Formats: sequence, structure tokens, C-alpha cells
Amino acid sequence: MNDTLLQWLCCPCCGESLTLFAERRDGTEVEEGILSSSCGSKYPIHEGIPRFVASDSYSSSFSFEWQLHCRTQIDSANTESRMAGASESAFCGRVDFPLSDLSGKLVLDAGCGSGRYAEVAAKHGAEVIGVDLSLAVNAARKNLREWSNVHLVQADLFALPFAPAKFDFIYSFGVLHHTPDCAAAFRQLSRLLKPGGKLSLFVYSSYNKASVFSTAMWRILTTRLPKRLLYCLSFIAVPLYFVYRIPLIGHIGRAIFVIPMIPNWRWRVLDTFDWYSPKFQSKHTHWELFHWFENEGFTDMKVLPGEVTMLGKKSN
Repeated sequence: MNDTLLQWLCCPCCGESLTLFAERRDGTEVEEGILSSSCGSKYPIHEGIPRFVASDSYSSSFSFEWQLHCRTQIDSANTESRMAGASESAFCGRVDFPLSDLSGKLVLDAGCGSGRYAEVAAKHGAEVIGVDLSLAVNAARKNLREWSNVHLVQADLFALPFAPAKFDFIYSFGVLHHTPDCAAAFRQLSRLLKPGGKLSLFVYSSYNKASVFSTAMWRILTTRLPKRLLYCLSFIAVPLYFVYRIPLIGHIGRAIFVIPMIPNWRWRVLDTFDWYSPKFQSKHTHWELFHWFENEGFTDMKVLPGEVTMLGKKSN
């Protein structure tokens, strides 16, 4: 943790500012220490990351997967592969402005995972705070340590350690549908956005009823399997990709058992595990998201590519 982060943090219990007690430093980084509030709450800094939760709770599957796939989706680690620039391309498709506009802005990555999108935002000059409930923050720190404008926090999206109206831009790509209440998580993010700021949200779609039904049936079993066993079973996506490319057979197969149709086999295995392992997985429509944004005072809502993706501007 860099001392710079302290100016944006507050106690999630009382909302007051925090005092830093550094126990061990590595240059400008606080590796071990304590953040203390006037209400008596104390939060450890461990391995350079402030920890506002005692455990990874319902997100343990993500703690598991991002330790195994720490670098799989990081653009800087894929410069020579067919997936080169995939994260930046996905990011660009989910905003309505050039990424150069992020320069100098305070940005919240809500559910940062291993840091694939935080790296993109940081590269374009944003001051990024990445938050995740899972131990994926450890992987993100390894990936993003060279970026002095990236700060990482382990925290619950329903008890974030930030004061209202702090951020210029907030994004959450593929995360909120893995919380117990997607709409409530969205409202928590909305309150952190400055008037005039923008929020981009990507969640899973409920439009394909066959896929929704088959996934729900499989997940009754898969969410109960040991994580390592389920991860091994996820390798079925490697050969199924080629079977599913056969006309008609593939259409039927994808209706029965969904896998991501991604050319890179590592990404397929990762996303298959990601699809079948989380405790929570809700699916939504653009109509739902429109009402979430509208009820929180957003205007200029735009539907963007990628299942159900919407961006809105917070009214003044």
C-alpha cells in the first residue's frame, strides 16, 4: 500500500478517516501495518494490501482461480498470443469515450480480479483503486506492482471503505452478478460516484432461456464439487470447443452444456471454471439495468456490446 491511498479511504463502519500505523515498509510501500479509525475499528495491511474483510466469504472460488490463472488475461502477458490486447479491446467496447479521457481521473475497479482492466486504465493515466472480496487482490498486486497509480484493497462491495461521491468513473465488468444481490451492489457503487461521473456495468444475460436453464441445472452439482476437482473437469472445454464448431451439433451442445467459445484453450478452461464454480450467479436484462440506473439518478444511458452492458452518467 502506498501512502497515497490513505487520502481516499475511510472506515466502512463509521465513515471517518483512517490513521496509518506502518509496521514494515519496502521503499514507498507499506507491506505490513494497521489502519485505525476513531470508532475503534482496526484493519490490517497484509502483503501490501489493506484488508477490510476477515475472509473471502462467498468469493472463495475466485481466490482459487486467480491464483492458478494469475497472468492468463493480463494484456502485458499476452503480447505474442492471439489474445493480445483482448482486455483493452473489451474495455473500449464498454465505454463511450476514448481511454485517453481516463488520464488524471480517480477510477474504481469494482471486482478487479487479477487486474486485467486495472492495467488498461492505469496505462491510460487513471489513478485506479481496485477492490475485490477474494484473494485475487494478491494476484493483482503481483501483476500491477510496477504501476504506482494502481492501489488495491480487499473489501466487500456492500461495505466499501470510501466516502460518497469520490470517483470520476466506476466500472464493474462481470462481477456484480456473483454477489448475493446484484441490484443492491449496483446501488452501493452508485453512491460513490461524483455528480457528472460515469459508471459502466457488464452482467450476464438472461435472454437465452435454454442456456439459463441448463446452466442452473449443472450448477446444482458443480457448486458443490471440490474446487480442484471442478477445475480438472473444466478441461472438457478444450476438446468441446472443436465439437461445438460443427453446425447443428454445436448449437445443440451449447444449449445442453455451456462453454465459452474462446480460441485460446487457457481462457476457455478459466472461463468454464468461472462459469460453474461461483456460489452466486444471477442473470439480467437491459430493462432491469435501465431501471437500476434511472432509479439512482443516472442520465444518458447507453447500451453497449457484451451480453448486458450499460453505461450511464450521474446527474448533478
